[in-house]
This record gives sequence, C-alpha cells and structure tokens, in this order.
Amino acid sequence: MKIEVLKENLKNGLCVVERIVGKNLSLPILDNVLINTEDNFLSLSSTDLEAAIKFWILVKIIKKGKAVVPAKLLSNFVSLLPNEKVILEEKNQSLTIECKNFKNQIQGFNPEEFPIIPEFNNLEYLEVDNEKLCYGLSQIVDIASPSQSRPEISGIYFIFSKNIVKIAATDSFRLAEKSITMEGVSAKGDVSFILPQKPAREIINILSGKEGRVKIYFSPSQTIFELPMKEIQHPAVQITSRLIEGEYPNYEEIIPKKFKTKLTLRRDEFLNQIKAAALFSGKINEVKISVSAGAKEVEISSKDYDVGESHSNISAKIEGEAIETSFNYKFLVDGLLNIKSSEVIFELSKEDGACILKPVGDASYIYVVMPIKAT
Repeated sequence: MKIEVLKENLKNGLCVVERIVGKNLSLPILDNVLINTEDNFLSLSSTDLEAAIKFWILVKIIKKGKAVVPAKLLSNFVSLLPNEKVILEEKNQSLTIECKNFKNQIQGFNPEEFPIIPEFNNLEYLEVDNEKLCYGLSQIVDIASPSQSRPEISGIYFIFSKNIVKIAATDSFRLAEKSITMEGVSAKGDVSFILPQKPAREIINILSGKEGRVKIYFSPSQTIFELPMKEIQHPAVQITSRLIEGEYPNYEEIIPKKFKTKLTLRRDEFLNQIKAAALFSGKINEVKISVSAGAKEVEISSKDYDVGESHSNISAKIEGEAIETSFNYKFLVDGLLNIKSSEVIFELSKEDGACILKPVGDASYIYVVMPIKAT
C-alpha cells in the first residue's frame, strides 16, 4: 500500500477512530487502527468488539493495500507533523510515514488478524436530521444506568413509528423521552431497538455540529449510524454497534396523565435555587418543594442537622392544589440542565407519585422524576 493524503485530513480521521481504542490486554489487536484503500478513499477502522468506527478520507492512491498499526501512536505522531502532504507506505506489516523533514516507521500487525467489522448491504434504512438526533440524544444519554440484572435499561431505546422516532432512557428513578420528526421518510410499521450507552455517546461526540441526514441501518442484533459526505454520495463516517437483547419496559405506563399541581417557573432561577438548597440536603440529597393554598410562590427548602438549613422562594404560575413533596436534588438538576427554554413546567401528580419536568413551548421532550418517599 502507498498513498498520499493531507495531514489535516488524516489527523481528523485518526482522532475519530481512536475514540474507542484502549489498552486491551487479552486482545492487543484491538488497540490498532485498520488502514485500507477502497476505490479513491482511505478508510480508517477501529473496534472494541461491541462498537466500531469507520472513517473515509479522499486520497491519492499509488498502490492499493492495507495496514494495521497502533492507533494512538499513529495519531500522536501525525498530530506533530507539519500541515503538508503525507505519504503512507506499507511494507512487510510496517508503515512508513513521510512528511517534509520527517520519515518514520511504525511496526504493525497482520491485517488478517483484525476483527471483521459487519457491513449492511441492501438493507432498508431510515433517515434523521443529524443535528436533531445529536441534540435529542444529548438530552437522554446520561439517564441510562448500567444494570446487570436489567441490561435493557442500560441502553437508549429507539422506536420508529410513522414519521416519528422516539428515544428514551431510564434508571428506574427518572426517565427522559425525546420525539424527533423524520421529514420525508417514514417507518414501515413500528421498529425498535436498544442501543448501548457507550456508542450513543460516541454518536454525539463524533457527529455533533455536522450538517446532513444520518442513515440508520438495523438488523436484529446490530445497527449502523452513517453520515454521508457533503460533496459526493459516499459515507463520511459509520458508527456500528451491537444491540442490547431483551424487551424494553413499557415506560409510557408510568408517565402520569393527571396532575394535582402545575407550576410554571423561570428555569435558571429554579435551577439556582435547587443548587443552593443542595448544599444543605444531607446524605440522601433531599430537597423539598412546597406549595401552599392560594400562594403565588413556591418554597424550596432543605435541612441537614450537621450543616444547617436552607429556605428560598421563587415566583411561579401555580395551578391546582397545595402540595409538599421531596426530591433527590441531583435528579432535578439533571432534568433542568437538559432543558434549554427560559421557562419550565413542573407537574406534580401527588406526594409520592411520578412528576414531570418539560420545557415551555416544546412538546418533544419530557423528563419524569420520582419523589423521595416519606418514611
């Protein structure tokens, strides 16, 4: 193999694929990147056996071939090169790198030992606007919780129905759901899968800020998220992942339909007062929300016998009855940080029932949180 490539393009590709590379003592081949020529492109691939990343770069191919070399070593070295043309040449499983005054050689491995990354040929796919997908995932992804006893809630649940894709995550104490419209395309019947949390985070990290429509391919056990190049009809990057087996809980059943009290509050002020009360929340992180009959303010309080206590009030539009209930402040903060509107709606069903946080003017996102039950 011998190719010519711009240093900046090679650096960008290596920064992407090295994200899932780590020190694997049992399978050291996974610490490497597979470099391969495909038509007029150079492809860079990495995998941890659960997820894989593939990145394409338009290059000048002098001689076709492939090489496998340590990903982080190559990435660190390329980042130090001047912004010039780089020549990569593979001979006898070693890779020579030439760029201006540099000429270095990295010892590699047999490409045949690199794991096969699955490809989906002739499969149907659905398309979603990339910016909407990444933003929606960012509102969901941290809610999922690793669980050996209930692996299905370790991931992000995708359900495609007509022209809507819903993504949801839960840790049993709170739940978030985001709805995204798929313009110009619709699912043929309901399709769903559970994506592990780690590749969901990589989708956000790798694809955020990039324009275009993501193609989502899926089989019973795997999925591919593919973003095409702008200039030509060819993939720019693919993120492949295994899927979590099992049936996702029917989370819609726990979303309350009726509420005892509805509060409309300024988001930033509410968030700051929750954070202030958190300083006095004690070992169980308890912050109390109180609404008195006929009041125009909400009281936020907390108490720790070793530290002290906190009381504050926030103006709110209050509909419904008086109520007093407590929450883990971390769950409220997480929900408010995932909402960007200036005002939020906080719907309280009853003292020990599920409650909902949602942005004013945006029906696409809801955050369900359980209160701390009184003992």
